[in-house]
Amino acid sequence: MARKKNTRRLRNVTPTIIGAGITEQWYFTHLVKLFGYRFKIRPRFFGREDIDSIRRKIEDVLSNEGYAICVFDADVTQWDASAYKKLAQLKKDYEKNENVLLCDSMPSIEYWFLLHYKNTNKYFKTSENVIKELRKFITNYDKTASFLGKIDWVDLMSKDGKLELAKTRAEAFRDDGESWSNVWKVIE
Repeated sequence: MARKKNTRRLRNVTPTIIGAGITEQWYFTHLVKLFGYRFKIRPRFFGREDIDSIRRKIEDVLSNEGYAICVFDADVTQWDASAYKKLAQLKKDYEKNENVLLCDSMPSIEYWFLLHYKNTNKYFKTSENVIKELRKFITNYDKTASFLGKIDWVDLMSKDGKLELAKTRAEAFRDDGESWSNVWKVIE
């Protein structure tokens, strides 16, 4: 008789962040330094944003009895029907797995950053639209390693209760509107 494999969150396991690119990698690296969060952040778990690549990285973490937190942009699902189907299947496949946390943002993680400053879930067609709005608050924001590698933008974004405010705003909006971020689940 075959045994059913139990999927439960393991004790004392440091969650592994799986991210779409350098923005997520630097953001979570800075959160670890600023707030002492316990995350594994390895370059091999960042890079390609396609759903197949994210799935492989999740399976890699799970095969080592780990806990995977996936942070990625969902904007491609707006213009690519295949990506939309793959994302829906990914969510379905892992919705009951206690060792996987999926945290997508529409259109991008920059929307999560914007929530630190502004209470909005207006429709942003692209990440560039969000970045344009975000630059009203972080004037020199840039998706380059030279900018993202500096800790001060995350420090400034998190001061004066802005991190908790962003979490509250994102949690209230959920993914009901046209713009959302589930990064609040990582912070929680």
